[in-house]
Amino acid sequence: MSDCNLDLLPAGKWTSPEGSWAARGMSDCQLRPVPLGSRPKPVDVARAIELLEKLQESGEVPVHKLQSLKKVLQSEFCTAIREVYQYMHETITVNGCPEFRARATAKATVAAFAASEGHSHPRVVELPKTDEGLGFNVMGGKEQNSPIYISRIIPGGVAERHGGLKRGDQLLSVNGVSVEGEHHEKAVELLKAAKDSVKLVVRYTPKVLEEMEARFEKLRTARRRQQQQLLIQQQQQQQQQQAQQNHMS
Repeated sequence: MSDCNLDLLPAGKWTSPEGSWAARGMSDCQLRPVPLGSRPKPVDVARAIELLEKLQESGEVPVHKLQSLKKVLQSEFCTAIREVYQYMHETITVNGCPEFRARATAKATVAAFAASEGHSHPRVVELPKTDEGLGFNVMGGKEQNSPIYISRIIPGGVAERHGGLKRGDQLLSVNGVSVEGEHHEKAVELLKAAKDSVKLVVRYTPKVLEEMEARFEKLRTARRRQQQQLLIQQQQQQQQQQAQQNHMS
């Protein structure tokens, strides 16, 4: 959309060859310009909704279209996009003008949502880092041929009090560093290295976690059987040795 300089509506700015909101009689909406490439904020969405309400009152645009757009802006999905975009904007490093940064941020946001196809959309969760830790456990990793997941929310811990994380959340990144396809230890090191607070990008995929736990349980069961068989063999060998000693005596 850069050719016509048309920003997303939640950014609170619109300029095009045809004019602008102010030039088309919308100056009473009090929409202030937002620099290109700036991150969208809740107040920008609120301004967009306010604009839709004023357009609805004017009768210039079909009501059902405005209501549909308003519903999208107020949806959890739109909120998730804004949060992930803001997170990417804060963490991504791009040399060049703000427009290049905006494009890179938009591409990173699209990539995050594309990676979640078939699953819940990504969420950004920020937790304070205290002496008691973060209040959750992770499992999985490249060495286990599985993604890294939140396996347990510790009762009464930071994560439970915050309420942002769920058991079954897949961990996508820690403080801007991707952990997709990484070893378990890397995620643990990033979490330990965080100071004051930690920002996580996660997505909720409980079915995959259930499959992973079932696989681990099978491995644990097989390992227990091997240990039991080994113990039985050792006992049988001891009995045979004892019987031989008794026979010789």
